[in-house]
Amino acid sequence: MPTIHEEGFFDYLKEIDCSDVEVYAIPEGSVVFPKVPLMRVEGPVAVVQLLETPFINLVNYASLVTTNAARHRFVAGKSKILLEFGLRRAQGPDGGISASKYTYIGGFDATSNVAAGKLFGIPLRGTHSHAFVSSYMSIDEILDKALKSHDGSRVCEDFVSLVQTWLSRIQLAGSLHGVFGETNQSELAAFTSYALAFPHNFLALVDTYDVMRSGLPNFCAVALALNSLGYKPSGIRLDSGDLAYQSNEARKFFRAIEKEFGIAGFGEMAITASNDLNEETIDALNKQGHEVDAYGIGTYLVTCYAQAALGCVFKLVEINNQPRIKLSEDIAKVSIPCKKRCFRLYGKEGYPLVDIISGESEPPPKAGERILCRHPFNESKRAYVVPQRVEELLKCYWPGNSCKPREELPSIKKIRTRCMQQLEQMRPDHMRRLNPTPYKVSVSGKLYNFIHFLWLNEAPVGELQ
Repeated sequence: MPTIHEEGFFDYLKEIDCSDVEVYAIPEGSVVFPKVPLMRVEGPVAVVQLLETPFINLVNYASLVTTNAARHRFVAGKSKILLEFGLRRAQGPDGGISASKYTYIGGFDATSNVAAGKLFGIPLRGTHSHAFVSSYMSIDEILDKALKSHDGSRVCEDFVSLVQTWLSRIQLAGSLHGVFGETNQSELAAFTSYALAFPHNFLALVDTYDVMRSGLPNFCAVALALNSLGYKPSGIRLDSGDLAYQSNEARKFFRAIEKEFGIAGFGEMAITASNDLNEETIDALNKQGHEVDAYGIGTYLVTCYAQAALGCVFKLVEINNQPRIKLSEDIAKVSIPCKKRCFRLYGKEGYPLVDIISGESEPPPKAGERILCRHPFNESKRAYVVPQRVEELLKCYWPGNSCKPREELPSIKKIRTRCMQQLEQMRPDHMRRLNPTPYKVSVSGKLYNFIHFLWLNEAPVGELQ
């Protein structure tokens, strides 16, 4: 600590608490826009100032990575499964845990992060590694070869021989003639061993050696052996190469197997793609045409590679009932003064039209009543709005010593559901990837006048000589 300090300050810190603090926030999972306060914190200035860093730290990355996840969900489409595979590339273990939690809220279906799954109840999905495949040298390394059937009625004493039999049948199949020759037997051993350990959830990484000449036929041999014992294999993962081409070829291969051996549903075996995927590569795959059912996304998702940080700030807007303003030559950094309420106005079609910010003492907007919405800084941008529905955004989550009702914190699944519903409510032109229509954030006429009154009051008057 500094050598010069007052002991009384540390006594103060020992006794400090948040009993006089009130925290209002927009519910987690909500779509939000610039200039709309995400939180409103009221209380003694010293206590609230101490809360600035933890609040901003907790809000910034969480909002950023949730938004990044939602963007990936938007480009992938509702029908695809999205898997978060980013723990190894995340900014430390705490960043990895946060990424797993908030990408799930943002629309991902599962994570490979087992710790996050345990902490938050997020579904877990994963596959084996290339190292697992290359660690096998021979099929003879598999010692325990027995596998009980799915219904438990019988035991296959030599699952390895069953796999080899199916591989021979695939090699002799007329419809697959010439597609491949001898496959990599160490890869076959790895797949067989993995299936013996996880017969209910067999998903194989097929690009360790050669997808078409080895990985796919080896997978199909093991999958068919599992199928004959009543199990349903999960599918394959592609982690390198031309993902569009490989997925299309894999789908053709699966459908040929289904037709050749009469295995219903085999042709629709799930295909997962990974390999440094991001919004642009998924968009490119969509344009090329592909047969990918699920995406495993890591680095670009959890590191928010396209934008490394979110610029949320914490501003003093009122003290001792006196509104305060922060001015700047950069208009985007000028703060909106005074304690405020925020409302979302909805139109006839159910889409949000505009968010409006008003002073706390102003009457709230009402459905069916015309209200003037003004740009906070541009006097020519204004419009009358007659909302069909009005939603107040800021809710009280920490009432302190006040008697105000406190909002309950929802479960992570409810937050995720809210996030998906909020995104679906947005007008399509606000959501498009190329040149989206900016969403309007406005202030009431009374607040607009006060902003500019306070601005002129606080800005020093220049002098020319």
